[in-house]
Amino acid sequence: MTFKAEYIWIDGTQPTAKLRSKTKILADDAKGAELPIWGFDGSSTNQAEGHASDRVLKPVFTCPDPIRCGDDVLVLCEVLNIDMTPHESNTRAALTEVAEKFAAQEPIFGIEQEYTFFDGTRPLGFPAGGFPAPQGGYYCGVGADEIFGRKIVEAHLDNCLKAGLGISGINAEVMPGQWEFQVGPLAPLEVADQLWVARWLLYRTAEDFGVSATLDPKPVKGDWNGAGAHTNFSTKAMREGYDAIITAAESLGEGSKPLDHVKNYGAGIDDRLTGLHETAPWNEYSYGVSDRGASVRIPWQVEKDGKGYIEDRRPNANVDPYVVTRLLVDTCCSALEKAGQV
Repeated sequence: MTFKAEYIWIDGTQPTAKLRSKTKILADDAKGAELPIWGFDGSSTNQAEGHASDRVLKPVFTCPDPIRCGDDVLVLCEVLNIDMTPHESNTRAALTEVAEKFAAQEPIFGIEQEYTFFDGTRPLGFPAGGFPAPQGGYYCGVGADEIFGRKIVEAHLDNCLKAGLGISGINAEVMPGQWEFQVGPLAPLEVADQLWVARWLLYRTAEDFGVSATLDPKPVKGDWNGAGAHTNFSTKAMREGYDAIITAAESLGEGSKPLDHVKNYGAGIDDRLTGLHETAPWNEYSYGVSDRGASVRIPWQVEKDGKGYIEDRRPNANVDPYVVTRLLVDTCCSALEKAGQV
């Protein structure tokens, strides 16, 4: 007997990487064992040149396959060179080092993944050759006149839960055809791995409905909200006291840190972070309590309780979760360590 393993990886497309996958048939005796490495043609994924195109897939996260069901599995992989070193497109390797360095601070993330459904060349719910009613009733709305794509969203949610992913919620977003799911709270590597798999499941689920899903940060120009990946972050010290919350928020605004982060928070970020539509300008840093127009929001409940987490509102929907988690852990945990708040 055999089972199917869908090997999934992040390619080398710039400025925003794509997900790729292919199926490996494995014998039943491989169940429960360490899955084998595999190879692929890197010249077809912007990860190699044709004269030396072999690249290696190393399994790093496995979960049940909710599409095929049964004993079949999804297998998220890192991309390695043939000498088993991380490929230059492999951003997970750098996160692993930082996560291990600051593991004692117990960093935890929750990432809010916004996305937009498209029917051909127009967002789902946009009339052909025109625009729907202005923003206002779509966010967390109900009814066929304001909500578009719910069957796909529910199917995606069910698939993520069947896969055992740490999905904590879904909601309709501000623009028609725009939705969000949340992953976490989880440790850095876990939240990033699971977000990538949840993205793959989003694309794969929407495929069955003849609809595409995009992480474009500004899918419609003009007076429409963009799509982000608001990233909620805390450490043990932040979950125990408010001083650590302020230290973390201030550390993100020190020196070159604002631009160091923003330039790695997803392609097209200046189109989304304009200071309008619940964003702060991309080239300015600010933080505030209950302020969705700030770069970093401290929820009102956190101020009231004197402990909790911060929300970095700057990351784009198309951000690499391995990168955003690495940057937040490195910046905030370093500052907390320096301040003796660990």
